Amino acid sequence: MVYINNQARRKEVTSLAGENSTFLGEHISVIKVFGLTFNVGNLVAGTLAAAIVFFVVLALSRNLKVKPTSIKQNIIEWMAGFTNGMVKDTMNGDDAPKFSLYAFTLFFFIFFANQLGMLLQVRLPNGVTYIKSPTADPIVTLTLALMTLMMAHFAGIMKFGFKKYFSHTYFQPFKVWLPLSVFGEFTNFLTLGLRLFGNIFAGELLLKTIGNFAFSHGIWTLIAGAPLGIIWQGFSVFIGSIQAFVFVILSSVYISQKLSD
Repeated sequence: MVYINNQARRKEVTSLAGENSTFLGEHISVIKVFGLTFNVGNLVAGTLAAAIVFFVVLALSRNLKVKPTSIKQNIIEWMAGFTNGMVKDTMNGDDAPKFSLYAFTLFFFIFFANQLGMLLQVRLPNGVTYIKSPTADPIVTLTLALMTLMMAHFAGIMKFGFKKYFSHTYFQPFKVWLPLSVFGEFTNFLTLGLRLFGNIFAGELLLKTIGNFAFSHGIWTLIAGAPLGIIWQGFSVFIGSIQAFVFVILSSVYISQKLSD
């Protein structure tokens, strides 16, 4: 009877969360909408990261004044100035303000998404982790990379027109350069997305390995594993911050290349 109840409970959890599958050696829950498959864990974690960014910015931007008189306003102005500086360092003066908000949103979404799995992971009885770093999944990071590259192409077409943009991007310095130019676009897409994924995935994987070691053989491994876990968490926060910075810098560079004369 207990066995039947456990099975029923697992089926209930699975039916609420979606179908179970395996990806990169981990159990995931997926749902299908109009024939498209979505990872429920990515949806939950990505929505949580976006909500954190929204509420942090909302809390810091209340009651803004021309002359800052609060720590909150100083923090939000520093955040905006930091991302604006990244854009201005990589783009022309006239183009930089158009992408400042995109760089701000992208940087802090990736920053909080990178840190999410280092600080909080939630796994249900069906073995699926629903709260983790969404950037530890290549689907998420490649989607962000594709979004950036599509925006770069769109901005270039809006500035130069389709014919001039296509010729300038793919037929320079010679028309026979077209295959290499197309291949370069593909490699930019892969490297931008997989660099972020590889660093965050490796960080979470090593953190899980340290955790398994710490709880493997009682108090002695716990004593040895706890400091290692704390040190690696601190290092992972640093890596996550650097990867958010690198992603936005490279995104700004790619957009700048499409807008250059």
